[in-house]
Amino acid sequence: MGKLQRVQSSRQVIAFIFTMFLSQIRPESLRYSVEEETESGSFVAHLTKDLGLGTGELAARSVRVMSDDYKQRLLLDPQTGDLLLKEKIDREELCGPIERCVLHFQVFLEMPVQFFQGELWVQDINDHSPAFTDGEVLLKIPENSQPGTLFPLKVAQDLDVGSNGLQKYTISPNSHFHVLTRNYSEGKKYPDLVQEKALDREEQPEFSLTLMALDGGSPPRSGTITVRILIMDVNDNAPEFVHTPYEVQVLENSPLDSPILSVLARDADAGNFGSVSYGLFQPSDEIKQTFSINEVTGEIRLRKKLDFEKIKSYHVEIEAIDGGGLSGKGTVFIKVVDVNDNAPELTISSLTSSIPENAPETIVSIFRVGDRDSGDNGKMTCSIPDNVPFILKPTFKNFYTLVTESPLDRESRAEYNITITVTDLGTPSLKTEHSITILVSDVNDNAPAFSQTSYSLLVHENNSPALHIGSVSATDRDSGTNSQITYSLLPTQDPHLPLASLVSINADNGQLFALRALDFEALQSFEFRVGATDQGSPALSSQALVRVVVLDDNDNPPFVLYPMQNASAPCTELVPRAAEQGYLVTKVVAVDGDSGQNAWLSYQLLKATEPGLFGVWAHNGEVRTTRLLSERDAARHRLVVLVKDNGEPPLSASVTLHVLLVDGFSQPYLPLPEVAPERAQGDSLTVYLVIALASVSSLFLFSVLVFVTVRLCRRHRAAPLGVCSVPEGHFPGHLVDISGTGTLSQSYQYEVCLAGDSGTGKFKFLKPTFPNLLVPEAGREVKENSICRNSFVFS
Repeated sequence: MGKLQRVQSSRQVIAFIFTMFLSQIRPESLRYSVEEETESGSFVAHLTKDLGLGTGELAARSVRVMSDDYKQRLLLDPQTGDLLLKEKIDREELCGPIERCVLHFQVFLEMPVQFFQGELWVQDINDHSPAFTDGEVLLKIPENSQPGTLFPLKVAQDLDVGSNGLQKYTISPNSHFHVLTRNYSEGKKYPDLVQEKALDREEQPEFSLTLMALDGGSPPRSGTITVRILIMDVNDNAPEFVHTPYEVQVLENSPLDSPILSVLARDADAGNFGSVSYGLFQPSDEIKQTFSINEVTGEIRLRKKLDFEKIKSYHVEIEAIDGGGLSGKGTVFIKVVDVNDNAPELTISSLTSSIPENAPETIVSIFRVGDRDSGDNGKMTCSIPDNVPFILKPTFKNFYTLVTESPLDRESRAEYNITITVTDLGTPSLKTEHSITILVSDVNDNAPAFSQTSYSLLVHENNSPALHIGSVSATDRDSGTNSQITYSLLPTQDPHLPLASLVSINADNGQLFALRALDFEALQSFEFRVGATDQGSPALSSQALVRVVVLDDNDNPPFVLYPMQNASAPCTELVPRAAEQGYLVTKVVAVDGDSGQNAWLSYQLLKATEPGLFGVWAHNGEVRTTRLLSERDAARHRLVVLVKDNGEPPLSASVTLHVLLVDGFSQPYLPLPEVAPERAQGDSLTVYLVIALASVSSLFLFSVLVFVTVRLCRRHRAAPLGVCSVPEGHFPGHLVDISGTGTLSQSYQYEVCLAGDSGTGKFKFLKPTFPNLLVPEAGREVKENSICRNSFVFS
């Protein structure tokens, strides 16, 4: 019972404290506004003033600002009381399509506890353009669609809201359609395409319009989409005969299955609706027995013998039906002609034997026909073959004129043999034929045509001047001087390409020549255009593209980048005698100015002081030891490494390496062969300092195997004791290489220099000498009092 009372008493105390806590929360809210994308650290409000607190009270009461979205977007400076933005606020990311974007936050104070509610209104800016999901929309509209019909279009999306959001749609000007912007629920705007006038597929089968979505920002942003409209055909055109009625005369003694004539009907529709089939329209038994018509070609043929004494003429109704069922009617009048016994006569009055091509209607010949017979037997018809572009025109009485039906093309046919046939209407029919030969003279109406639109020519560099590198060829369908072609180089669009000094062309045959030796390393390829012009008046021309590709020859030997061979002193590499087999001594780095396999390099050891002690990796130029070193091995070694490319024939270069074997890090530097004896004697102090440094380093790096590599450099100016003269009292730095072959994971190289004025005798690792090497932590130092002229290698 006592335990229950204690629990109830505790609950009452907690309730009382919670009530007092809630009483400290102010009901009114702090309201502020800020534009989205405002820079971080921007001022929002001065809370000390807005909360009615004194200066420094915020800091004393441990003020804190908390946001409802659990992200700390605001910062409060407790000293000044300024409320600042911690980061840029993206309204679209924070509130999405909601127009009223409010960030709720609380200000919490202690001693006493107080809470203040705050609201930060994030105002939208026009930072998004309307965008369509697709780049093109396709509409298929039947041509019988009525004006006023609506067609829905794709909707654009705009992440901005309010006036900065999507406001209207427009479409490119045209006479058939306009766009209507409709407002639907939730304030969304949809575009509808409205048809303004009737469509005709035969007049315009397709439209390509641009739909633009505009927002209300200042300035407004926009997005576009292409609206492609295909007008679908409907069967709204019936076939129509080209010539109706047709009239034809047929001799009474015409053989069976002889063609009477061919009729032709056209349909303006497309596809199946435009295909036409022919037939006889409601023929009588006599018509069906006498004539037939080809459903596809429209050719009418004779099925039975004609009898002038029974039937002198026929009236044949024909029809043409399209694939949609619409039909057109036509009439054919067939007159049966009696035969006679006098052949007609033909007299040529004038004749032109040559006609220029492309000329309009031209009179070829005027002739007269006559027949001694009388009546129907004295009546005549005059005709020429159907497969020639000429027609006969009757002029006066029995005179006819032979004229061209359309402009002639000499390139298609240069000569015509026309047979004029004069037939009387007698029974049996007699006829007279006369042949005329007509020549078509040439006009310069064909431009030269190249055999290829573009040519690719391959030329090896270092060619001899005036080398024939290829040819271009063009032909002209005209004849005579109109077909004579002259070739030329056209001006290039590249102002940096000296085309006139690179190639020339033979104007007569199109052969191309290289004027000077080409260098692949300077110019791998170039393009230019050639022209072909005929000799006609006016002259016609055409162009072709020529691309010249320069092929690489092995004309550049390898060039050694490291070690440099033009230095003032040979480069010496230090190798500890304790080095294991495969120890990396150095790496020869070389490049080749050629390309392809001409630039593939291989390395080999050409000469060595002691063969078998060192080896060179063929593919990467690494110089390594091939066995363990011993005390019997000489201290100095000279290696000659050959660098050879893969060209034909191969070119090569050689580099000389000097290798110095040392007993360990504590061994003093050995004098170089190039250093004078008096210099070595004056360097005794430096030797003692190096020995002291090696001893301290051996204790400090107890478990680390130290590999020391020394590069001895010969100075341009001799200095006493081998010390480099450097401004401000510093010795020049040399390379320190920390190789990854030991306990470190990577290889590093640093410049090491002794600060001559420091008084401490310290080596300082200054900076890496190559960009691809990492820099260790600043201030790393090695105790030593020596001369900065060698390269140390640490593992």
